[in-house]
Amino acid sequence: MTSIMVNVKINRSDPTLLHDQVAAQIRRAIADGEATPGERLPPARDFAAVMGVNTNTVLRALRLLRDEGLLEFRRGHGINVAGTPERGAVIAKAIELVQLGRTSGYDRAELVEIIQGLP
Repeated sequence: MTSIMVNVKINRSDPTLLHDQVAAQIRRAIADGEATPGERLPPARDFAAVMGVNTNTVLRALRLLRDEGLLEFRRGHGINVAGTPERGAVIAKAIELVQLGRTSGYDRAELVEIIQGLP
């Protein structure tokens, strides 16, 4: 597996939180094919050094992308691109649905039942 360095640009005058900017740039790299499924990302500290941000900022962005299904963390193997932008979008919507369900009083089992009943 190769290790890629995504060209992440940070705009400090943009009101968007830094970790969201980092995540957006990595999403873009995946969408543009610069980072393909199976490819290994550089360590967070390398990203942070290149961008001039704190390592925790990068880690927060990477965790967000992991939760979206775009990245996979494997101890001893680093961080790999796991999915496509489409899969990430579906997972993001599923997370949104679960959060809406919680605030509306539905548990996961009830949400699964609703989804299974859809045409």
